[in-house]
Amino acid sequence: MATTALFRDDAYLAEHSAEVTALTQEGGIICDASVFYPTGGGQPGDSGLLEWDGGAIAIATAIKGDEGAIVLVPATPVELPPVGTRVTQRLDWALRHRHMRVHTALHLLSVVIPLPVTGGSIGAEKGRLDFNMAEPPEDKQEIEDSLNALIEQDLKVSDDWISDDELLANPSLVKTMSVMPPMGQRRVRLVRIGDGDAQVDLQPCGGTHVARTAEIGRVRIGKIEKKGRQNRRVYLHLD
Repeated sequence: MATTALFRDDAYLAEHSAEVTALTQEGGIICDASVFYPTGGGQPGDSGLLEWDGGAIAIATAIKGDEGAIVLVPATPVELPPVGTRVTQRLDWALRHRHMRVHTALHLLSVVIPLPVTGGSIGAEKGRLDFNMAEPPEDKQEIEDSLNALIEQDLKVSDDWISDDELLANPSLVKTMSVMPPMGQRRVRLVRIGDGDAQVDLQPCGGTHVARTAEIGRVRIGKIEKKGRQNRRVYLHLD
């Protein structure tokens, strides 16, 4: 049974009630709805707490299960709440919010460095994008300054949906060469940064983001590493 992804409609929802619908053989918990983001798209799964009348479990992460299910993975092997139990899900909000800040900053990095993205990863303190970049950038400081200038514009971050067919008809929307956006659900989520004439980015993404770019705070560009003949890895740190 598919899990309703509550984080997709409200990335700021840190607590919500749900019902346990299944338990996996590996000791995971599936609920009818989830505030926990499951690992995917370079973004780690959320951690937090699951509470119910008479019990509580620390959740180490969340992963994708079969047929749209989101599986909550306990931090230690413990007795699980039976199917049908009403539970309260509580995110480790501080960690999730840092993931949101880094993820949105990486979208802006792909604006400042307008080259095809070949990979990426999101952490709580830093993230990185791999670019199809034969030569290193001439001025790393200029990249950092341009990125912080975009962040300081306090641009609105919003989302929209298009059909699979619309995405296939607009391949230029897909910046990441190594990962195709999730398709097959008949619609694809687009994340937009800026509005109208002030729009700076629009790309498919299923992850969680801050509501406005100023929420990211200042960032700094770290190491730029050569990764193969055509690839450069650019690290971004929350300051």
